[in-house]
Amino acid sequence: MAALSIHERKRLRQIGHALNPVVMIGGQGLTENVIEETHRALNDHELIKVKIAGEDRDARAAVIDALVEATGAESVQKIGKIVLLYKKAAKQNQHLSNLVRFAHLSNK
Repeated sequence: MAALSIHERKRLRQIGHALNPVVMIGGQGLTENVIEETHRALNDHELIKVKIAGEDRDARAAVIDALVEATGAESVQKIGKIVLLYKKAAKQNQHLSNLVRFAHLSNK
């Protein structure tokens, strides 16, 4: 995946600000089910927030890196225990895509 430009990242962060986490990674860490659910969410919504439990900053960073690699998504922003992930869907769903639903936020 090509790296996002500064303007694209800014637009995605603006949209991401209005989102709530849809995937939570708990004490079990990064499991196949979490990866599968993240794939599904990215395919439906294209832009999602993921919340990672745990106090160890390095462990959270490792989980984020592994999740990005496993899903082929791009990490747009990391703040504390929340990461904003983006992956363009092969076929955009007009009703579910956060890019479509919140497009008005990036047109300011």
